Amino acid sequence: MAKASSNAAASPAQGTHVNALMEHGGRIDSAQALYPHAPRPWLDLSTGINPCAWEPPVDLAVDLRNLPSPAALAALEAVAARHFGTDPARVVALPGTEIGLRLLGELGLPAPARHVGPSYATHEAVFPARISIDSLADEAASGGTILLANPNNPDGRLVSPDALRPVIDRLREHAGWLVVDEAFADTLPDAGLASQLSAEDPVILFRSFGKFFGLAGVRLGFMIAPPGIVAQVRDHLGSWPISATALAIGTAAYADRDWIDTTRTQLVTRAAALDAVLLRHGLTTTGACPLFRLIATDDAKSLFERLNMAGILTRPFTYDPRWLRLGVPADAAALARLDAALTHG
Repeated sequence: MAKASSNAAASPAQGTHVNALMEHGGRIDSAQALYPHAPRPWLDLSTGINPCAWEPPVDLAVDLRNLPSPAALAALEAVAARHFGTDPARVVALPGTEIGLRLLGELGLPAPARHVGPSYATHEAVFPARISIDSLADEAASGGTILLANPNNPDGRLVSPDALRPVIDRLREHAGWLVVDEAFADTLPDAGLASQLSAEDPVILFRSFGKFFGLAGVRLGFMIAPPGIVAQVRDHLGSWPISATALAIGTAAYADRDWIDTTRTQLVTRAAALDAVLLRHGLTTTGACPLFRLIATDDAKSLFERLNMAGILTRPFTYDPRWLRLGVPADAAALARLDAALTHG
């Protein structure tokens, strides 16, 4: 029935659900409404969020009766700074990196401002002008501000810190700034720039908590920047930017080095297993980020449809109908379900 309904004229409600699936991952509610006869529970492979989340200890204390204390915020930023490899004075906690990205326009960064695309929709919303990764070095000679995701979403492209150094130096020569969204950098310990920066480097970094730790609903992120920028952001955020729950969870999670190291290894193994299954079905993957893979195929639209009918949600893209992104399955059972859907779909 779901397949037949896709050939009929979509109602306004159906159109809303279809658009939701194209605009953002994680829209299981929209998928269920559009494919009511698909098997449940749905397997959500539409995001780059770790499906094997960090588990808070049962004795984690969260005081919800009082306002979060400045000491707790400082403790979170200190343990996060150690994880990032930088000075706590350069770290400011955010209620999600989305907020920080939306504040970029308030920081007096130089024009022209542009983003490297294709990438996050928020990047385009913040800095609508778009450049390609191939023109990054040349664009740096024009100064201004460049926003880059690294690793990138959705293709997983990774530019090494060594390769970014000439870009930073050129921007510095021309009074420009580089803003790097490192939302997925926790998966790759050598991908982050924080430990490579000097005090004079005109660079702002964003780090996400929810993707690697699998707790997107906590709404926690960080900006790493020169102290002057940090002070501006603190002023915009006000006195209590981070909830008591986020403070407690974030502080404990970043201190859990065993979980972090083990998860990095496991993600690489699971990503390789996903690569092997997709390749067996004639689908070649790209991307260095072990939380997701991108495939490009002329069959992407029908493949997306077939997987939806099997109760497996992936992520299509309006700007390239040949692209489909798949998050890494949580375990062997989830991978086997995807393999079966690809075999019998």
